[in-house]
Amino acid sequence: MEISGNAALVVVDVQQGFEEEAYWGPRNNPDADTNIAGLIDAWQASGRPVVFVRHDSTEPGSPLRVGYSGNAFKEYVEERRGKGHGSELLLTKSVNSAFYGTPDLDAWLREAGVRQIVVAGIQTNMCAETTARMGGNLGYEVFFAFDATYTFDAVGPWGWALGADELARATAVTLHGGGFASVVRSAELVAAVK
Repeated sequence: MEISGNAALVVVDVQQGFEEEAYWGPRNNPDADTNIAGLIDAWQASGRPVVFVRHDSTEPGSPLRVGYSGNAFKEYVEERRGKGHGSELLLTKSVNSAFYGTPDLDAWLREAGVRQIVVAGIQTNMCAETTARMGGNLGYEVFFAFDATYTFDAVGPWGWALGADELARATAVTLHGGGFASVVRSAELVAAVK
């Protein structure tokens, strides 16, 4: 895998509110936070750009709502902000895709000549997947850092229930099989940028 010198790491919604298990339910991939931190470190050390995305929920009871402690980035992310040798962007959004946030991610990437993005963060099958899909639709070469994401068990229509691992696998198959992104592991990405 070849990662360009200006490939951007897009870190999606790694916020304290996702620690509230009573709200979200059981999660998968307990190693995700370690893998996300490793990607940020590798990107910052290599001088590549990093985009930190924060979900500012408009739902009154959401753990991600503005003004609530859960809206803040997890501590390991906050500690890394501003520490890289490359450019950095803080983007806020209130929908699933980082491409519908402020400031305009697509414009920022294009102005910098970025053609490759790496997506990591929370939730695998929600904001991370939606950002990756849109990136693919907009013509970016997208790498989805599968083990640097996690999600939660969920219930859909007709009482259908899927576990977090099942939902994550469905995302991986859809993104990779549908041509939206190359689904890879974080260690591959870290090795590619050293």
